[in-house]
Amino acid sequence: MNISYSWLKDYLKTDLTPEQISEILTSIGLEVDSLEKEEAIKGGLEGVVVGYVVECERHPDADKLSVTKVDVGGPELLQIVCGAPNVAAGQKVPVATVGTTLYSGDDEFKIKKSKIRGLESFGMICAEDELGLGHSHDGIMVLDPETPVGTPAKEYFKLEDEYVFEIGLTPNRVDAASHYGIARDVAAYLKVNNIPVSLEKPSVDEFKVDNTANVIPVEVINPEACPRYAGITVSNVKVGPSPEWLQKKLRAIGINPKNNVVDITNFILHELGQPLHAFDAAKIAGGKIVVRTAPEGTPFTTLDGVERKLNEADLMICNANEPMCIAGVFGGLDSGVTEETTSIFIESAYFNPVSVRKTARRHGLNTDSSFRFERGIDPHQTIYALKRAALLVKELAGGEISSEVIDIYPTPIENFSVEVSLDKMRKLIGKEIETETIMNILGALDIAIVEDKGDVLLLSVPAYRVDVQREADVVEEVLRIYGYNNIEMPLQVRSTLSFEPRPEKDKIVNTASDLLSSNGFNEIMSNSLTKAAYYQGLTAYPEEKSVRIINPLSGDLSVMRQTLFFNGMEAIGLNTSHRNADLKLYEFGNVYAYNAEKATEENHLRAYNENYHVALFVTGNSNTESWNTKIVPSDYFTLRASVEQLLSRFGISLFDLKVEENSLDFISDGVTYLLNGKKFIEMGAVAKKFRNMFDVKNEVFFAEIRFDLLINFVRKSKTTFKEISKFQEVRRDLALLLDKKVTFAQLRETALQTEKKLLKKVGLFDVYEGKNLPEGKKSYALSFILQDETKTLTDQQIDRIMDNLVKAFERSYGAQLR
Repeated sequence: MNISYSWLKDYLKTDLTPEQISEILTSIGLEVDSLEKEEAIKGGLEGVVVGYVVECERHPDADKLSVTKVDVGGPELLQIVCGAPNVAAGQKVPVATVGTTLYSGDDEFKIKKSKIRGLESFGMICAEDELGLGHSHDGIMVLDPETPVGTPAKEYFKLEDEYVFEIGLTPNRVDAASHYGIARDVAAYLKVNNIPVSLEKPSVDEFKVDNTANVIPVEVINPEACPRYAGITVSNVKVGPSPEWLQKKLRAIGINPKNNVVDITNFILHELGQPLHAFDAAKIAGGKIVVRTAPEGTPFTTLDGVERKLNEADLMICNANEPMCIAGVFGGLDSGVTEETTSIFIESAYFNPVSVRKTARRHGLNTDSSFRFERGIDPHQTIYALKRAALLVKELAGGEISSEVIDIYPTPIENFSVEVSLDKMRKLIGKEIETETIMNILGALDIAIVEDKGDVLLLSVPAYRVDVQREADVVEEVLRIYGYNNIEMPLQVRSTLSFEPRPEKDKIVNTASDLLSSNGFNEIMSNSLTKAAYYQGLTAYPEEKSVRIINPLSGDLSVMRQTLFFNGMEAIGLNTSHRNADLKLYEFGNVYAYNAEKATEENHLRAYNENYHVALFVTGNSNTESWNTKIVPSDYFTLRASVEQLLSRFGISLFDLKVEENSLDFISDGVTYLLNGKKFIEMGAVAKKFRNMFDVKNEVFFAEIRFDLLINFVRKSKTTFKEISKFQEVRRDLALLLDKKVTFAQLRETALQTEKKLLKKVGLFDVYEGKNLPEGKKSYALSFILQDETKTLTDQQIDRIMDNLVKAFERSYGAQLR
């Protein structure tokens, strides 16, 4: 939010510099992100002074040039050659001395000592366009003859540099979203610290109704969404450009002037924080305003020319027939003020913050008005702002106030009542602040003391301070005005600490991240909010199990994610569209689910579930192109190897996990692994339908691991070690002909059950299907590592073990040796 220093001083009467005010604002919680100086004229006319033309003669070698002698307050007269037709002796003129830089747009011109047609010239007598004071180049500027010679031009023309504060306004401080609101807060600080200041609010005492010739009645059908609605009519106005002072104020804070009526509403908005809206009275069909909602799907074209479909809950400002404006958010295209407008209806209202926020989010609109209405403006200044606007319209656009003030306010909004303990306040602040000081701060903040019960105060907090409704809020207000820097640090801190030694979650996550990153994976981070449309029609993650957001920022962020899959596919789609198709990605994050059946009357939160997952994605080529290596496309086993390596880092073997057929809708070929009976890993190739959804042509392989289960496993597991055997391992291989449905995991489990003592490892090093094999068969080549840790194995022992394994495979799976 931008605040103009000169505009601020219209209300805050103080001699403090912009830098001093900047420090105060930051100290009271209105942090100044930047303080920018804006010169009234580029360069500030530095080096330009008022000179007196003592002599003026025709140039001997040029009919259109004059040779002058000019007194600029120095020890000698300056000879200046001038081409202006109106230069004459006895004039006071602006003189750019040697070394001065003048600007014209982005171009600059430095005044130097020069020779013009053989005569030396020591400066330039300037026209108004050369100084940036206008556009005329008909001749030099002739100044007031009473002006002292040598007066700086900046002083003569009364040029004031502007300073603009950029304030990082926090969402709770809507009371400070205006120049007067900022001035009010600074004044409170200055009063408490005994620094001379006065706070002046523009008077509206001159307001009076000229006639009642153009009364426009108002009907509020939705008082819940519009607790207060006020308006007034001004007739016979003349719409045109605003005066320079108003345009200057608006430009200083980054607003482009439009016309006097619209500029006044913008001025009031940034002066008082009260949004206003001006309607062309002639365009109010039926001569009546109705505040109501419109039927679902009603088309409405806003000022930006976009047609929007209204929601049945959107509050609208309507005429007798149709909507004219989205209340508190955006005006309509067909009811605004134009150059042909002669009568206006000015609206000043207080709209329900929740209603405005929902409407603004639904339509993706964020305006200066909605920003303030959403957070809660001052409901007590509605009429004051209306009168202030009406008086400015009369002053700048003419006309007469042609109706009484209409004020529909059935249920007045009361101030907030808060009870505060002084003893508790001092404990929270950490310092014994005197009661008188606390009282002074509360008074400076317009917080009235309704009842003083000694240690306990009953306070009345102004309705515009929507962020001060609890005892802790009052404590914060006292502390920020008193000054955080005035609270001394204690010499010691007393605290009770409890500690339970166990592996930290962050340490485990960082270990996994380091492993994945060192193996070529890149970490991504995405929003926990996602599209509800992703879950439509899914069986594994049905839409009804999504945790919905009551007030979503947009349709694309309406539910909490149930899986990390869609976030990863969005990232892959974005990267591949930018010609980055070879990807290995991982993401850690929470996933959420809702199950209404688990809710109970005692605890409805049981319906909600949150788990911590990690997802891995592999697509494109698994290696980079090089002269000595062939390109190898990523496949399922590229991903599986990464998952297996990750699990082994924490002492989990993929072969020790139970296996089920995968049931995910977006995986066409994959498996599910169980850990202690719970779904632990879901892994496989992404179905083409879901790749097409994100415009990804390459195959994508995806795995999602319940990392919270892994963390619990690590916390419960114990690290063990044993001495390396002195006796060597023995390897034997078998080639088996099997049915296609038999898996390696089944063979491995059977082998380990058959030989529990000496069989240390089972591996699969070749798979063959196709030519020269019977229908429905495949060939597996298995390796077996045997070892006795107490002695060397004999050939008889090895042969016996291998015979037993062959018989077990024949008996269990009908295997045949090849």
